[in-house]
Amino acid sequence: MENAPPSGSEPPRSAAQGLLALLFGTTAPVGRRRYALVGLTLAVIKYGIDAGLIYATTGHLWRPIEYLSPALSTRTAILGGGNEWALALMIGLTLPFLWIGLSMSLRRAVDAGKSATLALFFLIPGLNYLLMILLSCLPSAPAKVRERSAEELHPRGTIAVALYGILAGVGLAVGLTLLSTMVLGEYGQTLFFVTPGLIGAFTGWSFNRDQDRGLRQTLAVSSLAIGMAGMSLLLFAIEGAICLMMAMPLALAVGLCGGALGRQMARYSRLTAGHMILLVLLLPSLTAVEAALPAPLIEREVATSVIIDAPPAAVWPNVVGFAELDAPPAWIYDAGVAYPVRARIEGQGVGAIRHCEFTTGAFVEPITAWEPRERLAFDVSAQPAPMHEWSPYAHVHPPHLDGYLRSRRGEFRLVDLGDGRTRLEGSTWYTLDLGPTPYWSLWSDAMIHGIHDRVLEHIKGLSERGFVSVPSAQSDGA
Repeated sequence: MENAPPSGSEPPRSAAQGLLALLFGTTAPVGRRRYALVGLTLAVIKYGIDAGLIYATTGHLWRPIEYLSPALSTRTAILGGGNEWALALMIGLTLPFLWIGLSMSLRRAVDAGKSATLALFFLIPGLNYLLMILLSCLPSAPAKVRERSAEELHPRGTIAVALYGILAGVGLAVGLTLLSTMVLGEYGQTLFFVTPGLIGAFTGWSFNRDQDRGLRQTLAVSSLAIGMAGMSLLLFAIEGAICLMMAMPLALAVGLCGGALGRQMARYSRLTAGHMILLVLLLPSLTAVEAALPAPLIEREVATSVIIDAPPAAVWPNVVGFAELDAPPAWIYDAGVAYPVRARIEGQGVGAIRHCEFTTGAFVEPITAWEPRERLAFDVSAQPAPMHEWSPYAHVHPPHLDGYLRSRRGEFRLVDLGDGRTRLEGSTWYTLDLGPTPYWSLWSDAMIHGIHDRVLEHIKGLSERGFVSVPSAQSDGA
């Protein structure tokens, strides 16, 4: 069966067209040998791409065992801060591989005479490897795989089925988000990666289970379901607008893959709502396992620098403490993300306490290195919330505001360029307890870079104008 030509009277395809249909199409049959061969080949290609990116940016030779790790934090830990472009490219290149894996797993499950819902396990890190091994071993079913006939379908109104799928997706999003965040305190891969895919799959299956309404309409309805799910979290005061905005690109991309897969599930399989509900009920268990076995927190560094037309002696006092910033913040900070407004210090030398005041409160920073005109380093013993969540309600405080992004330490380095200028370098080391970490670190790194830019540019302006923000006697003491 796995070598049988496509049914119907389609014109013969070239080898390239046949390969594209196999990888990205939805009808080409997939037997176990073809599935295993393509899966192994694509895994090697994906490993080569990721390993090449990591080696090009860090010089680290990525071992295959690291590639097989289901924890996405392994990639982020190796790349570290300052390589956002590599992370973004790696995430973007993952999406076509995700669709190929989902589509081919569905067709392989159907070819083996199994439920099309098996393909959804491809979304779950760790279980996807077990699924691929299983599907590579199962023989093809004796009966010829075919789509459901017109006699098996009972068309209903398009608007009615679209609303049914959207409402089901909204209920799924609200329920799983409440369980994950409020009960288990887990913001992980199941919530941000698996749940959108399942919402899309449920919507796509529901929209097409009585008749095939086409890919374009299915993707439109799946997009609407993801958007309405996000709006429901905002209206029910479960989340704020800024975090939903940041989560939406990932949720929408995975949800569209799920929607296209759900359409195929409806075309190939006589699934009932019970099958989908059973799959939905597995998600709380996955979330609980993820909460019980958290990935280790990896400390990330974000480093930023600026050239100042002043010597280190003029720059140092403004590093130790600085007057209130008057420059308007970028829009995302103005919308609620915390940003610095001033800094002051109590005492001098190692053991002094620096207070960097943000719009949400003050960072308390005990000084650990005091090298006048060269280096100032500090730990972070207390920090405020990273943002004020924008919401229609007066007070919304999701659990992720407490400790999921935590600054650990920071440092300023002054490099004398020898011509009356100084390169001022600022670094922040932080941990991020949100999954998938590679995706969220793109946002957190970018926002910390924005904070650095705001502070360093302010220090640059003060130093070049000849102003200082602390008494000279204090700043020169060692």
